[in-house]
Amino acid sequence: MFRLPHFSRRWKWPKVLVALMVIELAGTVAALALFGIADPDLYRTKMWQIGSDNGFNSSPKQILYAYANHRPIPTTPFVWSQTLTSFNLAISVLCTFILLVKAVMFALHIWWPLLGTVTNLIITVLWIVSIYGQAGPDHSDSRYPSNTAWYITKSCSYAKPSGNQGYCLQAKGAFAVTVFMMVTFLFNMILGIWSLIPTAAERAANKLDIDDMQGEAKMTGANDSDSNLEMKNVHKANTMPFTPRTLAFNTLDRQLPLRSDQVKNKAPRFA
Repeated sequence: MFRLPHFSRRWKWPKVLVALMVIELAGTVAALALFGIADPDLYRTKMWQIGSDNGFNSSPKQILYAYANHRPIPTTPFVWSQTLTSFNLAISVLCTFILLVKAVMFALHIWWPLLGTVTNLIITVLWIVSIYGQAGPDHSDSRYPSNTAWYITKSCSYAKPSGNQGYCLQAKGAFAVTVFMMVTFLFNMILGIWSLIPTAAERAANKLDIDDMQGEAKMTGANDSDSNLEMKNVHKANTMPFTPRTLAFNTLDRQLPLRSDQVKNKAPRFA
């Protein structure tokens, strides 16, 4: 018989979970502030242009050149796209909402390890996508291919002549917060997986519960069998048709005592 695996509903280290929630709160506030300021395009295009001026990546003006020369419009690299900026902001808002819900459910003792593991897995994957986007490649211009965004691997001194060094540091900080959030949710997921594994005492208690359920099922089956047997006997007893004539013949055959005594002791009407 197929049976679902038994998962524990208790966190093995609840204090560690609370500590991770506090760390997650700090990272969520930082991410929400940095990505909220960066939206919609505070420094993204500036970093793109600085990289182009130093020969690190493609130029943001390539789209204008394509329009002017009636050439195919190149695809904007994900690292320099508005989609990535909106994606990062959306993850930050989502993490804020999840943190609030998690705190309430944990206080109510219904934030189970299985629910936490699935949630943390999804958020971890989203942060990994964000990391790939921020440090992603730029191969839109074959003359200046880039495997990693320049502000991740190089110094912000390249942005100093244009007065954008502060924005470069902000972009580095946003990337660091992204990695921090990914690691935090990864630890949350590992803690959830570890808490899902039942202890020896929990496995023994679960086995006793299963044995009790099987015993009750057997007793119920035996009672049902007895009831079915009684119903069959009643059905056999009632197979003979019952009519008023049958009642009359049965009464005559039985010779009820009172009526027979009256017939024997009755005196003749005429002496």
